[in-house]
Amino acid sequence: MAKALKNLIVSSTGSQWHEDLRQIHDAVKQTAYFKDGDENDRQLNKILKAVWDRKDQALAEYSEKFDGAALTSDLFRINAGEKKKAHQQIDKDLLASIRRSIANVRSYQEDIFTGKTIDGKVKYTPIERVGICIPGASAPLPSTVIMTAVPAQVAGVKEIVVVSPPRYKGSIHPAILAVCHELEITEIYRVGGAHAVAALAYGTPTIKPVRKIVGPGNTWVQMAKRKVFGYVDIDSIAGPSEVLIIGDDSANAAWVAADMLSQAEHAPGSAVVFTDSQALGDNVLKELEKQVAQLTRSEETIECLNQYSKIIVFKNMDDIIKEANNFAAEHLEIQCGPQSRGIANKIDNAGAIFIGAYSPVAVGDYWAGPSHTLPTGQTARFFSALSSNDFVKSTSIIEYDKEMLEQSADDIIRLAQTEGLDAHAKSVQIRRKS
Repeated sequence: MAKALKNLIVSSTGSQWHEDLRQIHDAVKQTAYFKDGDENDRQLNKILKAVWDRKDQALAEYSEKFDGAALTSDLFRINAGEKKKAHQQIDKDLLASIRRSIANVRSYQEDIFTGKTIDGKVKYTPIERVGICIPGASAPLPSTVIMTAVPAQVAGVKEIVVVSPPRYKGSIHPAILAVCHELEITEIYRVGGAHAVAALAYGTPTIKPVRKIVGPGNTWVQMAKRKVFGYVDIDSIAGPSEVLIIGDDSANAAWVAADMLSQAEHAPGSAVVFTDSQALGDNVLKELEKQVAQLTRSEETIECLNQYSKIIVFKNMDDIIKEANNFAAEHLEIQCGPQSRGIANKIDNAGAIFIGAYSPVAVGDYWAGPSHTLPTGQTARFFSALSSNDFVKSTSIIEYDKEMLEQSADDIIRLAQTEGLDAHAKSVQIRRKS
């Protein structure tokens, strides 16, 4: 096991660490993106075109091809009875946890909501219809329903549509349906993948088009979202999950290792540590070797650690902060004792910042209130965490009276004439004659 992870630690005093980080980013992006014109990209274009051309028929064909579910269009939508049954049968302790999570997220999203009309300046209105992609692969993700739908509800979205592939006995996992019932989401379709994204964007006889698509998914889903952007809005293009942990000699090596493994087990998932303590780096590696051997998917996790993860020992914390801002991690943990808050204040680029030793990523994934739908692959340099503010659109309000227009007329006319837009200038001049 030690041999398997022996190259995980590097020092910033050499030049190799720059290359290591570049390779990590490149490897992650290769799993998150298709290259324009490659075979996967061409296949994706075919899927999108098929749904555009043949609507529900194409959805049925791809559901059977990719998910093994023989569905006709009248079976796409989950009926109220299925949803209610899932809610009735869910474990009561789990339901109680779901309700508390919903309450936390709703409270947080209400607190940060800024989409309130300012009289005479701007009008905010909720997006009327939103589509949410919920993955349905190896395990259900009911938390993702909470983290995407609740912010939309806080913003006032009237119609929320959930799509998820029929991977559980030809349907959607009951835990996902139970959360939808709890949130009173009535429009749910057992379709997933790129073809579901196309249906949400273009519309079919069964699925009306939406105005925005949010939520995680595999590369096919994310690349489909990228291609339909413009027909609809999207949240961001999400790649493999990632964590960057900043730790000093006060950090608990076992906890740091556990947090690295919680991301690496996604396979792919990236877990990187920046530290100014060689001792911490060495101890984290020892803990990784011990803890990874106890995992049921240890071989896959080791491979992921070697390909997408690294422990880098820096000379000082200033260098760490500078590189952390360049790294722009999806999840950034800061485990530096009393210095943690001060370091966090110097970070500009991160999807979410987890301050202190008792704030692991899992707290944000399930509980704290911010959405766990976060920018990945350095896109935190320009994307933000999904929030209630992403589900409203603003309309500028302009209202001049005669006197106000007269005061500004000469300047407006001059600017219009400079741009060669004579009719623009005349639209002001004609009002001066009345």
